[in-house]
Amino acid sequence: MDFDFSDEQTLIAESVGRLLGDAYAFEKRKVILASSQGYSEEVWAQLAELGLLALPFSEEDGGIGGGPVETMIVMETIGRTLALEPWFETAVLGGGVLRNAGSPEQRGELIEEVAAGAMKLALATTERHSRYDLAQVETRAVRDGEGWRLSGAKGVVARGDVADRFVVSARTAGGSGDEAGIGLFLVDPSAAGVTRRGYRMQDGRGACELSLENVAVGPQALLGDPEAGHVALARVADEAIAALAAEAVGVMETMQALTLAYIKERKQFGRAIGDFQVLQHRAAEMFVALEQARSMAIYAASMADEADATELRRAMAMTKVMIGQSGRLIGESAIQMHGGVGMTAEYAIGHYFKRMTMIDIAFGDAGYHLQNLAEER
Repeated sequence: MDFDFSDEQTLIAESVGRLLGDAYAFEKRKVILASSQGYSEEVWAQLAELGLLALPFSEEDGGIGGGPVETMIVMETIGRTLALEPWFETAVLGGGVLRNAGSPEQRGELIEEVAAGAMKLALATTERHSRYDLAQVETRAVRDGEGWRLSGAKGVVARGDVADRFVVSARTAGGSGDEAGIGLFLVDPSAAGVTRRGYRMQDGRGACELSLENVAVGPQALLGDPEAGHVALARVADEAIAALAAEAVGVMETMQALTLAYIKERKQFGRAIGDFQVLQHRAAEMFVALEQARSMAIYAASMADEADATELRRAMAMTKVMIGQSGRLIGESAIQMHGGVGMTAEYAIGHYFKRMTMIDIAFGDAGYHLQNLAEER
């Protein structure tokens, strides 16, 4: 199997690497993180100019026609630089619902706005008791003439604090826990009855709590079959895991590199602490864990287009287990080997570990997926 990038993929890697590498030097990133919107509007516009917001969408829908490997390239760079733009939430999550559930007319209209950087999307599926189960939906959608009325609440909506549209899962039939009877709706945050409360998560990125009180939406807001939204959501979640695995590799790669450089420079008892054999062994363990995670991220990207939903789910569960376990080993080792400075906000390593913990939790942590795999045996 050929793992080399094509000329086009190499160009994408170089372009996004230059853009985010320049914009997200650590001191620059702290300024962006402290801003009111929590990302750089200038960098967002540049992502659109480079065509990266159109990357995952087909050419027929106004995109560039990139696949999981191209997404992997962008996400790994986002992880390496800790970039804050809502590319993942817009292009992979919200955009994934458009690709998998939207009609040709909806895709043609909405993807054009997404590709231009004019529409940031946020996927609102999590509810108070849902944990990682996409079918635990109590938000209701009832018919109102040709349209619908939505009522309910969603929590921890990643980048919902700056989203121009929400993709909301709502129950149109059945009860909470049923996979059937879930619809997907595009909701304008300025609509009557919509309330969002923005806040920052552990890694400093924005999110929101979303409240819907009898919110009226037109028939064009419904994405796909009103009772088959879970199928599209499950597919998007698996695609998201593949993308997050790539981001995690970028995060882990940087943690490993920062730690290796630190133990070569930090001196104790008149010698670099990297000369001590116990730290050399720990550094070797970090390298092995990184390469295992990298292999699983490549595997996830190769499986993201798998048509068999069962095989896809199993592949992504295995990926999540390895990514979570490797990320924890590398992160804990990095903090320990840095010592006290690793616990401070003024040094980069802690920011990378915080992001790694958030990646582990997203769409099910390592323990959750390991238990699911065990129950399949």
